Amino acid sequence: MTETLLAFFKALADESRLKIVGLLAQGERSVQELATLLDLKEPTVSHHLAILRAQGLVSARAEGTTRWHRLDVDVLEGLSRRVLESPAASETREPETWDAKVLRGFVDADGRLHTIPASRRKRGVVLRWLMTGFAEGRRYREAEVNAIIQARHWDSATLRRELIGHRMLARENGVYWRLPQDGWNEGGAAAP
Repeated sequence: MTETLLAFFKALADESRLKIVGLLAQGERSVQELATLLDLKEPTVSHHLAILRAQGLVSARAEGTTRWHRLDVDVLEGLSRRVLESPAASETREPETWDAKVLRGFVDADGRLHTIPASRRKRGVVLRWLMTGFAEGRRYREAEVNAIIQARHWDSATLRRELIGHRMLARENGVYWRLPQDGWNEGGAAAP
């Protein structure tokens, strides 16, 4: 497997071969057409095609005295899939955390929360995510708190109460501030 992938990358590690693959992706070409389009000599193009054929990326068919070359897209897709599925690729990818999975399920691509989770544990993940909008040591007026929350979800009243109930925000006389994270009640029952 590794040898096949190395040979594949070596075959594509040349600018002229990449250009040939690009041109063949558009349709069949003869050596003469490729030589003209790439401003290369025909023997040079033939050499590059032989390397690509050895990897199974290019096939040829004869029509009279002309050989027409085409890109084998299925082979290219298969090799790409094997690259992505290779142990080396999976080792470099960080596993997705539970928090990230929860956020992916409740936050859209624009960074807006589309639903408040019913599960307390999932709601804790969302509340932690909301708290990234609040700086430590800063005091906020209620209107500011609402604006920060509404940038992510329309129901600022419910989420503001949840943040207070989970001991993430404190409130006194209409002023709010972020509490230390080690005191947050993130997944259990909200504080009375």
